[in-house]
Amino acid sequence: MDSETLAPPGGPLSELITTFNELNGAFIDELDEEPSPLEFMRYVARNTPFVVRGAASSWRSNKTWDKEFLLDVFKDQTVNVAVTPFGNADAPTFHDGGVVFAKPHEEHQDFEEFLNYVIGQERSKDTTSEVRYAQTRMSFSTFISSHNSRFIILTTLSQTRHQPSVFTYKDSHISFQKHSYSHRSTNPALTNSENDNLRNEYLPLFNHVPPSVPFARIALDRDPDAINLWIGNARSVTALHKDNYENIYVQVRGRKHFVLLPPLCHPCVNEQSLTPATYHRHRKESCSNDLTLELDRDDDNNANEAKSKLSDKVPFATWDPDFPQVNATPYSHLAEPVRVTLEPGDMLYLPAMWYHKVSQSCPEDGEGFALAVNYWYDMEFSGPLYPFSSFVRNISLQKSSPSAARQ
Repeated sequence: MDSETLAPPGGPLSELITTFNELNGAFIDELDEEPSPLEFMRYVARNTPFVVRGAASSWRSNKTWDKEFLLDVFKDQTVNVAVTPFGNADAPTFHDGGVVFAKPHEEHQDFEEFLNYVIGQERSKDTTSEVRYAQTRMSFSTFISSHNSRFIILTTLSQTRHQPSVFTYKDSHISFQKHSYSHRSTNPALTNSENDNLRNEYLPLFNHVPPSVPFARIALDRDPDAINLWIGNARSVTALHKDNYENIYVQVRGRKHFVLLPPLCHPCVNEQSLTPATYHRHRKESCSNDLTLELDRDDDNNANEAKSKLSDKVPFATWDPDFPQVNATPYSHLAEPVRVTLEPGDMLYLPAMWYHKVSQSCPEDGEGFALAVNYWYDMEFSGPLYPFSSFVRNISLQKSSPSAARQ
């Protein structure tokens, strides 16, 4: 980016980001043992990440979830598998002269076939075949309907203690990214079998991990909304995004690489409203060239009307901190990403609303796949974090996009 296009020093957003960097630094606290609930709550109050090395090393999952064990547990069972040609699911993707929000093709596969494919692709270093992985997925219709609702019910404390509070926002002011809205047991997204997959699709493994992380459960006064399992290889990359969850992330197999940015870095990430699209398979054979990306269109019996009626757009970050000169904003150069790698047994606290890009790698002497479990705890909306982050987002959108300012 040319120096003329950089945000002027001393401007309010520049000063905000610079001050945060000076006070916090681009590093992450590494703990030798799990924090007490009080110590954890101090990190939550500061909205600051940390990693506990080896915190989950004694978990049954980390001792037993190897290839042989998993194939035995899920023998002759099918699982939901996400498939893309390049490992770019839920990501900004160039398509037909523009950038769209690309979602994976999903299909059910025999678990043994799926895991053997993931391992074989990793060990052969194949970079041309389609990429498959298993993860918790949210119903996109549920996600997009939340964007269109002007009344978002945000339950700020355990339902046994307080009644929900109702906040009114204009549609364009709701700071949502992938998976980023408040869940409770009555939310239809969480009753869907695609979600909370360790307690649903992968239920035979559930008793191998704690049902909740004790220090988080006590400090936050709630159980996790979802416990999610992810299986894949180094070909899969999760694009930069944020969630409205306090996230406890545990690595079981392979390595996980995080690139983190605090919520106030919204001016840096170049959020754009992207048309949603989905990969579709058009042949039964599983090869990368049978997946095509097609724009999502609302269901309609009238084909002509459906053709002209595109689904709602998705606000999503389009700047990649690993390629800082591409899609940069005048503020992107101010970002100081925090980078952390998780080894098997490590536990990461990823605070609510932190941007994160995630990739993985598999050691040469490993089993050829990466596997992780994470706990989603609903964030506290009643404090200053959510309103402040929404305010920064609205200001940065007005500065970066004339069309956004007119909304």
